[in-house]
Amino acid sequence: MQASEVPRAVAAAMSTASSLGLTVDDAIVLQDSNKLTLRLLPCDVLARVAPVADQVAQFEVDLAQRLAESGCPVVALEPRVEPRVHERDGFVVTLWTYYEPVTPQEVSPADYADALERLHAGMRELDVPAPHFTDRVEQAQRLLADRDRTPALADADRELLGDTLRSLRRVIGERGGAAEQLLHGEPHPGNVLTTKNGLLFIDLETCCRGPVEFDLAHAPEEVSEHCPGVDQDLLRQCRILVLAMITTWRWDRGDQLPNGRRLAAEWLRQIRGALDRDGLDTR
Repeated sequence: MQASEVPRAVAAAMSTASSLGLTVDDAIVLQDSNKLTLRLLPCDVLARVAPVADQVAQFEVDLAQRLAESGCPVVALEPRVEPRVHERDGFVVTLWTYYEPVTPQEVSPADYADALERLHAGMRELDVPAPHFTDRVEQAQRLLADRDRTPALADADRELLGDTLRSLRRVIGERGGAAEQLLHGEPHPGNVLTTKNGLLFIDLETCCRGPVEFDLAHAPEEVSEHCPGVDQDLLRQCRILVLAMITTWRWDRGDQLPNGRRLAAEWLRQIRGALDRDGLDTR
């Protein structure tokens, strides 16, 4: 979120929670990306705030409700207020349960895989409209084609990313026999909370449809070793595709991820190495 918008976003979250009868004297910024994540005190509520024009909050709220009701490992909405999207001062505000973090510890790949499988099992039972994973790829392709939004990207790197996105989108999309279902979309470690209730997934706004290998491509590599039935060739292709996507996001001139450009340079090196290692021709 733009720095100039943060004070207004915080005020919108605090006033929204107060109007619903929650006691709010302070707000702590937990994460600032495309949306602002706050811990409201002393009511201890997690608030997520986004500009009205850049959000899919209603989709996320509806999906979270249905997944929680079916016992899926997802962060729950705040139970003391009506589960809905609130709009105030040009922002949408959603209120969620705040989970006190447990003592930091390394998440085992087996636990990660188990939580992701339980999430996928619940998602397979839902019939909800969602974009296809190739729509997410297309978003990255549009960003890459817009030199005004990616002015610092070198021509050779732009060509590499463009060829990789185009070819792998086609190759994965044309694979036969790969079952598709509703996915989290970005179940990377940053979207997994370690709580007293076990591992819980957050940030459902990226949900899409596709093969489970697309989700697994976001998780640490060791996780897939605990997932029987995974198509390893498809997973390797998805990993390179996802790497090309997140590398492209880092070159957006509005990207606010700390050390984003340094990561992008490292990921470009990894993409070249993976393409050479797997013998993939992206031309």
